[in-house]
Amino acid sequence: MRSTPWTALGIWLSVSLALLLAGCGKGTNTAAAPSTSAGSSVLTVVAAENFWGSIAAQLGGSHVAVTSIISNPDTDPHTYEPTTGDARTVASAKYVVVNGIGYDPWAPKLLAAQRSPGRRVLTVGDLVGVKEGGNPHRWYSPPDVMKVIDRITSDYKALDPTDAAFFDTQHATYTTTGLAGYTSLIADIKARYAGTPVGASESIFAPLSDALGLNLRTPPSFLTAISEGSDPTAADKAAIDAQIKGHQIKVYVFNSQNSTPDVAAQVKEAKDAGIPTTTITETLVPPTSTFQDWQTAQLRSLETALASATGK
Repeated sequence: MRSTPWTALGIWLSVSLALLLAGCGKGTNTAAAPSTSAGSSVLTVVAAENFWGSIAAQLGGSHVAVTSIISNPDTDPHTYEPTTGDARTVASAKYVVVNGIGYDPWAPKLLAAQRSPGRRVLTVGDLVGVKEGGNPHRWYSPPDVMKVIDRITSDYKALDPTDAAFFDTQHATYTTTGLAGYTSLIADIKARYAGTPVGASESIFAPLSDALGLNLRTPPSFLTAISEGSDPTAADKAAIDAQIKGHQIKVYVFNSQNSTPDVAAQVKEAKDAGIPTTTITETLVPPTSTFQDWQTAQLRSLETALASATGK
């Protein structure tokens, strides 16, 4: 998870400045000011990462104004250091979605610095029952994504009961139409390629691999090491080399936003061996994409690689 804790001085300075600016009303909030109309309200929503922000925006429609703190594909969510602008954005939010499980350790600090009794917070890790030390990449778990969708809608209705019917409609439209291509591809890939042995560069792919029924052969300790920014063992690297050279895997999947020298070497080795490779990313690419368009594009690329490798 590659997390780097703030120093005590850094935390004190950042929080103190954020509180000062928020109290004085200075600066410009990074979120667009929500508009209101007669008989309706607009909820201010903050998502720590844009993959959750995209879902929150589509479920809320015109009744929410969503700001995602991590939206730049070049930003590492694990080591991000929030700005005073981020603190002001969180201070004004009625609803906040954070990933948890150690993925965004800066988010709870922002929430603690800007307490609001009327604000609701969804911590995805708590919702899906994954504790610190578990795999934090829950947006790559389709069952967990559906749990998040259901909870966001439930929370919107609790925060704005007047518009409950609107949120129910948004939920139905998103799950049956918006996610139709995403859910269909998952079912198709599982039906056709379940059991196919594959390799991956890090643990981000593991939840999706499970959902697709693929046989992820890469040592879990290697997947975790690359995800957390630590050095993989020589034994793990040798095991992966043997898998590639022996064609024990059919496809190699790697996170293009975290391509370490070890991963780059494995990608080259796989290509040299004629093993198809395909990429995934941690955050939306392009950043203006929707969650489902981003995930669907990656699933199609994976499906193409699996078809090439297996002839199915």
